[in-house]
Amino acid sequence: MVDTTAETDVTSLISGFEQLADRFVSGLFARFAALSDVPVELENLRASLAAGGTSLLGLLFEIVLVVALVAGVFILLARRFKKASAKTSAWRRFFAGVAAAVVALVIGFIAARLLAGSGVPLQTLRLWTVATVLGLIILAAVRSLLMASRRTEFAERSAHLAALVHDLSLAIGLALIGVTLFATLRLWSVGPALADLLRTGLGIPIYLLFAWAVWRHRPTLAAAVAGPRPRSRWRTRLAKMWPAIVIAFLIITFLSTQAALTLGASLRGSAVLLTALMFLAAPHLDAMIGNWAQRGLESPDISILAAAGRQTARFTVVAIMIAMLGTLWATPLAAGFGIDLREVAKGASGVALIILGAAFLWNVVGTGTTRALRAELPAVASEEEELGAPRSRLGTLVPLLSAVGKSSIVALALLSILVSIGVNVWPLIAGLSVFGLAIGFGSQTLVKDLVSGLFFLIDDAFRFGEYIETSGAKGTVEKISVRSVSLRHQRGALATIPYGEIGKIQNFSRDWMIEKLTFRVAFDTDVEKVRKIFKKIGQDISANPELAGDLLAPFKSQGIGEVEDGTLVIRAKFMAKAGKHFMIRRAVLLAVHQAFQENGIKAVPKPLTSNPGA
Repeated sequence: MVDTTAETDVTSLISGFEQLADRFVSGLFARFAALSDVPVELENLRASLAAGGTSLLGLLFEIVLVVALVAGVFILLARRFKKASAKTSAWRRFFAGVAAAVVALVIGFIAARLLAGSGVPLQTLRLWTVATVLGLIILAAVRSLLMASRRTEFAERSAHLAALVHDLSLAIGLALIGVTLFATLRLWSVGPALADLLRTGLGIPIYLLFAWAVWRHRPTLAAAVAGPRPRSRWRTRLAKMWPAIVIAFLIITFLSTQAALTLGASLRGSAVLLTALMFLAAPHLDAMIGNWAQRGLESPDISILAAAGRQTARFTVVAIMIAMLGTLWATPLAAGFGIDLREVAKGASGVALIILGAAFLWNVVGTGTTRALRAELPAVASEEEELGAPRSRLGTLVPLLSAVGKSSIVALALLSILVSIGVNVWPLIAGLSVFGLAIGFGSQTLVKDLVSGLFFLIDDAFRFGEYIETSGAKGTVEKISVRSVSLRHQRGALATIPYGEIGKIQNFSRDWMIEKLTFRVAFDTDVEKVRKIFKKIGQDISANPELAGDLLAPFKSQGIGEVEDGTLVIRAKFMAKAGKHFMIRRAVLLAVHQAFQENGIKAVPKPLTSNPGA
């Protein structure tokens, strides 16, 4: 029964591909055959214009006049508003640009009314008025987006960026003219052959101009995508590959558009252009939103929810771009296979909302974790000290809680997605529960490690960055997982110990420690003189600003500890913060060595024990 169903599915799939291929071939022949109707449709267009009392040349002159008037008014007002609001906020400059666009639209509509009385000619002039204002806004946005990198380390490439913006503006302007021209032809109800010829004839130079601009300025484009240093590895790789990705995208978009025309499910030119602009601007927009989100993360005045919302905005931009690209590419195939796009869009919207909600919760956990860890680091410490210093109990538990929280969010999001697409998840949950129960009974050692680790963390036995010694290893705590702890030895070796095998723990980095030192001197040494020397050394070290902060009790003599073979063993000690005694010990030993030489005190080496049986 299963084999029969599989064969039926394969047969249906092959049949669908065959029908799609037949439709594509027949549509291609139909497009070529329709070229013979172009002269007839062009003559019909002229006759239609003449019947309305408008000549083709006169309409073109009116369009050029309206476009020039609207563009001149918009540019003039935008420059004046920019100078007047140069020192104001970005929002005021934005509203100033909106005001310039509104004024230009009003003047354009008035001019269109005066030049063309009513009817389709008036609608045509209004269409070109709106397209001109939108085009200028898009070109200004693209210019601002690309030229924003001049304020970073790429300021020396300002001229190259200006050239890139110039070439891309030409390509975008030609694309806007093509889209508006096609909308004008639809407004005048031209035939399909003429519309197809103009769409394809204008599409080829537009795509070639885009590809030429990207290829010509590929180093500049890659540098703009990479952004300022420091850069992540994936960002550097994306920047190097971005020009090739853009050119491949242009090729695929052109082929997809032509395939849609051939299959009779043409894509709207405005949607194609908007998708192309979104794809080209995505990395630059991501960099701007990333900087905005980073400022929100670092600012204590912005709440955790607001900062998480800023970070989720980056994911939202990527989701919108993927949705637009999917709509562009999937529409022809869906039409060829007879798939209902409304149902697909409805299901995809539900999945997208679940993913966005999960991304927001993920960023809430991440933002809370980052701020909690930053609050634990000393504000005046250097970066190296921050990385190497032992963390507090909160700084140790927060990463583990964050990992558990993020894992739970991912699991719930996956289950919710399966439920939204109609998958029954209860058998899966039951199977996982039985599987987990079997693992629990069969892996008693694992359970022991998990439970022991839980109690170690509750008891606050160790933290990140602390130096501890267990029954099997010693070193600095470098990693804490739910099952084991990793210790980095001072010689570099990394030991991973399951919690169930740790046993006794000695923590050398908690609170304070007493360092005891032993000095062997000659039997006739003046002990009182040594005591005064040690006291002076203790006072000098206590006055040292680099060491005083870590010193809890000054270095001082404890007198004669014992006498060995005519040698005095003098002991001394000091108290310091845990893990901070190494520099103090080094300074004490150096000072004692110099003081002994200056005062003629002779240190006696410890006698070597001989082996009687040798």
